[in-house]
This record gives sequence, structure tokens and C-alpha cells, in this order.
Amino acid sequence: MYKSVIIGTGPAGLTAAIYLARANMNPLIIEGPQPGGQLTTTTEVENFPGFVDGIQGPELMDNMRKQAERFGAEFHTGWVNGVDMSERPFKLNVEGLGEIVAETLIISTGATAKYLGIPGEQDNVGRGVSTCATCDGFFFRNKEIVVVGGGDSALEEANFLTRFASKVTLVHRRDELRASKIMQDRARANEKIQWALNRTPVEIVADERGVKGIKVTNNVTGEEETIEASGVFVAIGHHPNTGFLGGQITTDPNGYIVTNPGTSETNVPGVFACGDVQDTRYRQAITAAGSGCMAAMDCEKYIESLEHSKVVL
Repeated sequence: MYKSVIIGTGPAGLTAAIYLARANMNPLIIEGPQPGGQLTTTTEVENFPGFVDGIQGPELMDNMRKQAERFGAEFHTGWVNGVDMSERPFKLNVEGLGEIVAETLIISTGATAKYLGIPGEQDNVGRGVSTCATCDGFFFRNKEIVVVGGGDSALEEANFLTRFASKVTLVHRRDELRASKIMQDRARANEKIQWALNRTPVEIVADERGVKGIKVTNNVTGEEETIEASGVFVAIGHHPNTGFLGGQITTDPNGYIVTNPGTSETNVPGVFACGDVQDTRYRQAITAAGSGCMAAMDCEKYIESLEHSKVVL
């Protein structure tokens, strides 16, 4: 039996692994088919503290993994096909391992950005296609950018990107936006933001150097047009990776895990959550890492309380 099993290997899961491994708890970390999470699809990371000249996303994740391994963390690649939290110890059905049991669980499975699903999109992730303005906006200084979406997040990203871009064009498939009135007013007052409403994206246009623009269909005339841009930011939302939990953990209406205020504790004692799977606001590598630290410390304290109660009994 493992004292702790961590599901997910983004910045949150790996930070939790480092802390628990250093505490001699020998955690098992289960990583899916994309070890390292979304940062492995990012090129240069310039806003993670400690790297003056920046660092490549995959390199940062690889370094964190090696650091956890150095202290004794055990890794296994495979899907978690099911979790039984009805009694302790918890039981997990893990691809390639079968059933394993654990005193505690740390869920750090992240949230997956929603993409448009159009030609040229996935081929150009990291080459001009992005889902994070805060992460990548700096790379588009004095360039033209397209933001796709119509909600608060899209307008917030469009406003943010005007700090860098010479022009930001917001593309939305309807003539009305879903964003709140205050967000719409703020965006419409921004002279750098242009509007391409009633347009449906159909293809990312790129060459060997990266994105050149986005091809859209005018929903009124049916005609196709190309909006020139060096970057296309897709801001149509995220979905948390919580489906495998089978509703055993309390989530908000969008599926994000709800944790007790100021902690990583879920509604199930001994189960903790960290990173983007419970973060609906910040979604940054550094905040994910910080929440991974919280989860490890909460987990360690919980295990100590269990061991103390056994001694008392």
C-alpha cells in the first residue's frame, strides 16, 4: 500500500511529488500519455521565477520530474481507469498496474483547453496558436493577433493582449457576445481591438515560420476571408479532467474540484486537489506549483494524524 498516490504530472503534481518524496513518503505518481501537462506543448517559459533567460516548457517539466525521482518518487505511465473512494484505503485501477491501494490521493489532472478543431490548429500550437495570453502574449509585441471567443475570458485576453500587439481582432461566430456588459464595454472602448463578428473559423493559415492568419467564413454572406495575424489565441474555455472520478468528489457546475477555503482538501477526507483541476482563475505554472506544495503539506499532515490516532488506540 502506498501512503500517497498523485494523479497527474504537471507543475502541481510534480511539486507535490518533490515535497512528499523529500518527506520520505515514497509517493507513486501516475502520469497520463502527456507527461508534464500543458507546459510540454509550450516553447519558451519566461515567467517562471528563477530562470533569468527563460526555459523551454518540456525542459522545465523534465527537471521537476528528475528532482522528484532524486528523492525517491516512483513514476508510472498509464490511465487511471477507476477510483473507489467509498472506503479507506482508496482503491485505484491503473493501466499496467492493476489494482493499487493508497492511504491518500492527490488529484492534479489539470484542465484541458478547448480547441476549435480546424485544420492547421494543432500543427501550429506553440508556433502562433495559443490558449494562454498571459503565457505567450509577450512573444507578439507589435504584431497583429486574433482572439477567438465571445465570453468574458476571450474579452479579458483580448484586452490583455493589447499591451503587446499592434492590433487585436476578436472573432466570434455570432453577432452577439456572451461576455458580461462590463467586459464588453471595456473591450469596445479599447482602440486596439477590432471586431469580426458573425465569422466562423475554418482554418489556421501558416507557413514554415508559423501562423500567418486565420481563414473564416462570413455567416451572413457565406464568403470566406483571411484575417492576417501572427498569433491566434483560442479562448473558448477549458474542461477539467475529472471524468474518471465518477462524481465521488464535489465539483462546481463546470466540473472543477471544489476545495475547502485556504486548503487543498476536498469533501473526501484524505483526498486533495491542486493545480488547474481546481483553479478556475489563475491557471499559471507558478500558481499550480504553489498549490502542489499546499497539497503535499496537507497530505503529510493528514497522514501524521492517522498514524497518531493508531498510536493512541
